[in-house]
Amino acid sequence: MKKAFTIIELLIVIAVISILIGIALPRFKGMQDEGNIAKAKAELRTLQSAIESYYMHNNNAYPATGSSALETALGSAVPNIIDFVPADPFSSTGADYVYVLGGTNNKFYVVYSVGPSGNGSATITGDAVAETNGSSCIYVSNADRDAQP
Repeated sequence: MKKAFTIIELLIVIAVISILIGIALPRFKGMQDEGNIAKAKAELRTLQSAIESYYMHNNNAYPATGSSALETALGSAVPNIIDFVPADPFSSTGADYVYVLGGTNNKFYVVYSVGPSGNGSATITGDAVAETNGSSCIYVSNADRDAQP
């Protein structure tokens, strides 16, 4: 008499494996988001340091508004600050972090990631940072020191 698995036993094993995979996948996605949040915060702190360095070396003036203007200004600064602005890990198009200059006499800036939801944004209103499109945006600014990541 041959010993073999029946179809029922195989189906039960497949069902158990699929349940375990179903439990593990959402946790993996959560870990990916946590990793991307940590990456965005670290890159934003680096960009903030680069912007402040640019400010000190360029007659107390911040780079013009816009991600491409930021990359051009920081990349061509003397002394060299950074070579490129990293891409936002949450941007579906691979776009850079967004840089906005504003406030009284353009003395305040905000650099932000769109965040895990993919639609967060921030702007300077008065002399503070205001988030729009929910609170998923991750940002650094010199306008609102309490909001630093």
